[in-house]
Amino acid sequence: MSNQITHYINGKRVAGTSGRSAAVFNPATGQQSATVALASKEEVRAVVASSSAAHEAWANTTPLRRSRILNKFLAILEERQDELAAAITAEHGKVLSDAKGEVQRGLEVVEFATGAPQLLKGEITEDVGTRVDSHAVRQPLGVVAGITPFNFPAMVPMWMFPVALACGNCFILKPSERDPSASLLMAEWLTEAGLPDGVFNVVQGDKEAVDALLHDPEITAISFVGSTPIARYIYETAATQGKRCQALGGAKNHMIIMPDADLDQAVDALMGAAFGSAGERCMAISVAVPVGKETADALIAKLVPQINELRVAPGTDPKADMGPLVTAQHRDKVLGYINKGVEEGADLVVDGRDIRLQGYEDGYFVGGTLFDNVTPDMTIYKEEIFGPVLSIVRADDFATASDLVDSHEYGNGTAIFTRDGDTAREFAHRTKTGMVGINVPIPVPMAFHSFGGWKASLFGDHHMHGMEGVRFYTKLKTITTRWPTGIRKGAEFVMPNMS
Repeated sequence: MSNQITHYINGKRVAGTSGRSAAVFNPATGQQSATVALASKEEVRAVVASSSAAHEAWANTTPLRRSRILNKFLAILEERQDELAAAITAEHGKVLSDAKGEVQRGLEVVEFATGAPQLLKGEITEDVGTRVDSHAVRQPLGVVAGITPFNFPAMVPMWMFPVALACGNCFILKPSERDPSASLLMAEWLTEAGLPDGVFNVVQGDKEAVDALLHDPEITAISFVGSTPIARYIYETAATQGKRCQALGGAKNHMIIMPDADLDQAVDALMGAAFGSAGERCMAISVAVPVGKETADALIAKLVPQINELRVAPGTDPKADMGPLVTAQHRDKVLGYINKGVEEGADLVVDGRDIRLQGYEDGYFVGGTLFDNVTPDMTIYKEEIFGPVLSIVRADDFATASDLVDSHEYGNGTAIFTRDGDTAREFAHRTKTGMVGINVPIPVPMAFHSFGGWKASLFGDHHMHGMEGVRFYTKLKTITTRWPTGIRKGAEFVMPNMS
């Protein structure tokens, strides 16, 4: 395969030396499009050493200078976002309009990070004691790493590295080996924007590279987004190594539809939230909870024709609503869940298993799928499917619907559609979920707020981007000052009380 996807170290693409590689496929055709290098432990160590060598100078670069470099990177992103989106579609499979939307949401985090001088302002208190002042500052951690998933090869890295760089850290990105090309474009554009060599490196790889990053003593913090079992492993391993860690895991996002909801609005929202990006979003709505039989029956009557009319096609088709899944293995996993739902007794209302596209027979396509009468004991309810499969779980009343959300293992995102303000406020206040939408199906916070769930959807104390991101990528230092004219004569042997 002539297209070799490399690492990015010290401002240039660097071929792998481990002798190991993985195939990268075009999901629409099922054909191999490239080969990506898989780093050895030794290669990871060399990348970390490169970042460590660059760190002191970058940490001593003023926040204003860092901001100006990120501003240049932002301008390049805005100018070339179509190129980045095309690379995402080619390897992930999502439709081009969705890929552009991904780039836009990542770009917004870069915009936030360009405010580094404001974000890193400390605080001061004069006269905490007689002629004694105290001030606090936030300083960079050092070399940090991000391990990112296949479903957002540009946006999720941009949840991490712009904030980390703005705070004065060096960043190592380990992207998914399934769609790694976007990482190299972003790395090259950062260099073009003036980022010093070694401050942002990309190491391609699999579990061997992940474990090497987790165990390297010079890595101070790890950011991760992926499935819950891996998130738990990342968090626990990082903790045993004394590293700071934020690890975002899986989701099973519910949308409650109350009897007073605007049903047409709810159906339109549900279609996009359930089937956009073929359901390969951690914020996808995979469970709809209509309250009352009349609401449920009306919801299904409106959903079925729209699901049947979904245009499933290669991501490059401008009329496509939904593209293929990312790999053949993932497609087969999703098909297995559909089979399991049938086996466990759910009503398969729309079956997306047998879709075939002329000219793309080897592509990894699954059509929109709808189950009714799903119950909480079923596998398709309990586990994250990460595909275009929507389950209807009927509830008799609001309390039952709300309890469904709260009793699930995951607590990433949820939504409620209603016209009643009291119901909406009660739900938002009480739900055990990290992100809540009121008549908003995918409540992803803007970049200046922070992203993260509760329960098994998040391991660690900090959410991503926004001020939570700034706090994660910095350590607090508090300095108490008294100058000679304020120092008493003689030693003191009691606890200082700043009197």
